[in-house]
Formats: sequence, C-alpha cells, structure tokens
Amino acid sequence: MPELLPEVAALRLVDHHCHGVVRRDLSRDGFEALLTEADGPSPLGGSLFDTQAGLAVRRWCAPVLGLPRHAEPEEYLARRAELGHAEVTRRLLRAAGLGGLCVDTGYAPRPSLSPAELAEAAGAPGYEIVRLERVAEEVAGTGVSATGFADRVRERLAGRVHAGGGRTAGAGQGPEAEAGGGRVVGAKSVAAYRTGLALAPDRPGPREVAAAAGRWLAGVRPDAPARLADEVLHRFLVYAALDLGLPVQFHIGYGDSDVHLARANPVLLTDLLRATAGAGVPVVLLHNYPYHREAGYLAQVFPHVFADVSLATHNLGRRAGALLAEALELAPFGKLLYASDACGLPELYHLGAALFRRALSELLRAGLEDDSWTERDAGRIAGMVGAGNARRVYRLPA
Repeated sequence: MPELLPEVAALRLVDHHCHGVVRRDLSRDGFEALLTEADGPSPLGGSLFDTQAGLAVRRWCAPVLGLPRHAEPEEYLARRAELGHAEVTRRLLRAAGLGGLCVDTGYAPRPSLSPAELAEAAGAPGYEIVRLERVAEEVAGTGVSATGFADRVRERLAGRVHAGGGRTAGAGQGPEAEAGGGRVVGAKSVAAYRTGLALAPDRPGPREVAAAAGRWLAGVRPDAPARLADEVLHRFLVYAALDLGLPVQFHIGYGDSDVHLARANPVLLTDLLRATAGAGVPVVLLHNYPYHREAGYLAQVFPHVFADVSLATHNLGRRAGALLAEALELAPFGKLLYASDACGLPELYHLGAALFRRALSELLRAGLEDDSWTERDAGRIAGMVGAGNARRVYRLPA
C-alpha cells in the first residue's frame, strides 16, 4: 500500500464538523448501534462489523489500541473494554492528528464529551457549532408568545455567540480559542430532516414569522420535547445566523432513517443560496453523499458556498478515495473542507482522518504522476483542504 504523501501525513487537520463521544464503555450491540447510520445490527442483516465501516475499524483502529491489523471484532471489543472508554478516546483522537475541532452540540441523545473535553482528548483547540433548531426549541420551552418568538430567538442566539467569546461579523478572536474553550464559530440547520431543503429564498417578515411561530407553539406540549418542523421558521433561523455573521452549515444527503433522501438534495437550496450570496457569509454543505457532485457544482458557482464529504468518508471505507475525487471534479480546492462527522464513537474521529489522508494522498499522487500539477501545488492543495479552508471559513487562528 502506498505511503501517505509527506505533505498529507504532516497535516494537523481541522475537523470542521463533528460531535461528542459517549462517556461509557459499550457492549457489542451498543458499539454497532453507533458504527453506521443504522439503528443497530439486525437479525435479518447480520453484524454491522460486516460493512465498509466495520472492516475499516478493524484495519485502522485496531493498531492504535495495540492490536494487530484486522483483529477480529471480539478481540477488538475485548481490548476496548480492557483499556476503558477514556483511554480509548484519548488514543484515537490523538492518532487523528487534529489541529482543531468544530463541535456540533445540538445532537446529544446520550451523555457525551463537551467541546472542551474533546479538545483536551485530542490535544487541539475546540470550538462550538450551534444547532439553530435547538435554540428555537429551547425558546419554545420558556412560555414565549408568538409575537415575541423572533426577538427571543435572536437574543438567545446572540447570547450563545457572545457567551462563548464568539464573533459577530468582523469581530476578532478570543484567547479561549487556543485553550479549547468552546468559542461559537458557526451554526447548523437540520431543515433537511424536518421539512426538506426546498426553502423559499426570501427572508420571512415579522408577521410571517409570528404566524408560523403561533402555529408551531400551539402544538408544543409541556410533557414532550419540542421539535421544530416549519419551513418559515427554518428560513428565519438561517437568516438570524447570517445576520450575526455566523457561517451556516446545512445537513445534506446521507443520514439516518429520519431523513427523506430525495428532499435532502443540495440543488433544492439553489434559490436560497442565490438570495444569500450578497451577505458574504459562508454556507457549508455537509456530508452530501450521494449528492457530492451536485454539492461540488454549487461550491463552484456560488462564491459563499463550501462543501465536505465528512460522514460518507468512514462509511465508504476503502472507497473514500473515489468519493473525494468525485467531489473535487467541480469543487474548487479552496472550497472543500475536511470533517469526520464523528458521533458517539471515538473510532470515527480516527477513521475519518485516516481514510481522508489516504484518499487525499491518492488523488494528489495521481495528479503528480500524470503531470496535472506540481509538488508545490500538491502541498498547497493539501494544506487548503485539510485545514486552511476551515480556518478561513470559521476565522480560526492559524
């Protein structure tokens, strides 16, 4: 197997989209339930170790835990239990070679490490990405009126940004960034999961927002979690984040069974992207598979649009190289970001990094061999995609 290009091996990757990992040891079923986007192993389909992701864990993660490559699942899980979840997390996050983590804190179905705790485990600065729908759902639980909803959401969102040392448009960087203090550097929308991505382009007016909030709040029950699923309110939240100068991430494409894949195609955002281009604030398309080529097109034609292949990297395993090559057919090298979308398992941090480095090395080496670019170009491209683009989008320290 070819070695990594030195420029790629030396990268301190900025993982611009990731999540917390669990704070406890896991049974086999518990581990498999976090390995892919499936809810867990099925008696009809067998073990989830028999997937690209499962085989990749045995190949790439086993040596980090002191096992031979391709250790059997039982051996791997026994070693994991022997070391304990804290040591496993530290080893795998350190092995990822990270220079920064931007952690989405809006999805926490189980107790997970905070951005600061992840930063400590990884030995890299940690930052926070605010889940927009979670902010609105928190406000819904305060007894707010429909007419007061918009102002309360804006206040809470701005409060989250300023409380974490985050920036409004044009603001500088706080010292807590270097300490892994969880400074807010972006926002995320999960409209794809709730209403789909066919969002209207226009900023909704106060009356429209109040009417939508009234309809939604009327159905919120005190004994059940609030769940926002209203096209007008998703759009309002996106504009509220852009007004604060926060880069906005959108879930695109591949996800768990809650998403309707056809409604998660990024081309459905075209009108909204056209309408927001003048704001000069980045919009980042996450995951994208199987729409990674569409995302590459949007990243090329809209000045403020960026993309990644995150979640798909570890799920495609040895096919990650083909995925990255296809995403970069149209996406400018200055528009693609690295991300693992690791969630629950620290293995996914290491897998994302290892498979991404391999894929990027394959792509750059092929270009060197057929004289498509120079060694200097290859080093520059690696630096942009692996870290530089994310630092520019989220205004992270160099």
